[in-house]
Amino acid sequence: MAGGWSKDGDVQQQIDDSVQDELERARRAIPRGESAHECDECGDPIPEARRQAVPGVRLCLACQAERDRRQDPGGGFNRRGSKDSQLR
Repeated sequence: MAGGWSKDGDVQQQIDDSVQDELERARRAIPRGESAHECDECGDPIPEARRQAVPGVRLCLACQAERDRRQDPGGGFNRRGSKDSQLR
């Protein structure tokens, strides 16, 4: 069902595009290359099990958890741009 000036299927296309954008952002965040032996932030050793489980890891578990907690979740981009969604 189209709404206003949009064509049929536009809302689903916007949802699909938003999901695809988020997947691409998440894939770019995946570490690559050789894992570090020591954490880049605190210098503590990174356990061998973590280095093998996450190839390219650069942070210890504690520093990674803190970075994840501080990180902006992204999203928030209003593809639809409708007046109602902007008022919320």
